[in-house]
Amino acid sequence: MNKKRIPPIESVKALTFDVFGTVVDWRNGITEEGRAFGRDNGIEIDWEAFADAWRGKYQPSLARVRDGELPWTNLDSLHRASLDALVEEFGIEDLAEPDKDALNRAWHRLPPWPDSVEGLTLLKRKYILATLSNGNVALLVNMARNAGLPWDAILGTELARHYKPQPQAYLVTAELLGLAPHECMMVAAHNDDLVAAAALGFRTAFVPRPTEYGPDQRTDLEAEHDFDVIGESFVDLAEQLGC
Repeated sequence: MNKKRIPPIESVKALTFDVFGTVVDWRNGITEEGRAFGRDNGIEIDWEAFADAWRGKYQPSLARVRDGELPWTNLDSLHRASLDALVEEFGIEDLAEPDKDALNRAWHRLPPWPDSVEGLTLLKRKYILATLSNGNVALLVNMARNAGLPWDAILGTELARHYKPQPQAYLVTAELLGLAPHECMMVAAHNDDLVAAAALGFRTAFVPRPTEYGPDQRTDLEAEHDFDVIGESFVDLAEQLGC
């Protein structure tokens, strides 16, 4: 029985990136944005807990779209619906709709991890860099401008109309780049994202972000599968890939 030939890693032409948690620090970003918002609006709550609770509604929201309970809804709208629920849960009163909209845009201004911009700049010397994120295009464009992220293309689930880990999210991204899946390498700090990409023929790179969920994080501390590359940072990933 002939084994399926796996193209060499040298065939990779593009790196596609998970963004939330892999490239940007959503927890500290939302916490600091919340604290500033609270000072301006006289709201005193535990903003770290608020950030965790907001992110906690993320996967359940995506699942409602994946399962067909909701029609296609972009992430800005899902975040906004989650925020409406959180305002009630945290007992925040008399918050005007424009103020909620302003707070919701905190997701557009998340800070990069310390190695992100340097590492991406090095990787860009050799590879096409594209997002493969559940974020919508406007969110990711604003984030990139705010954080100085040097993407070549903003792609991902909004264009595919499917949320990860649905196969279309990955395959449409590769197709839009004019590449076969094996010519793309998925870069993520989440084991399940890489497993889903690998099953479709993507090459894989794991870069851990051990404080994504704060000091008590218990998941995704290390690679749990035999990924193609395991880097300590984006700079280390660039060195391993010869950039």
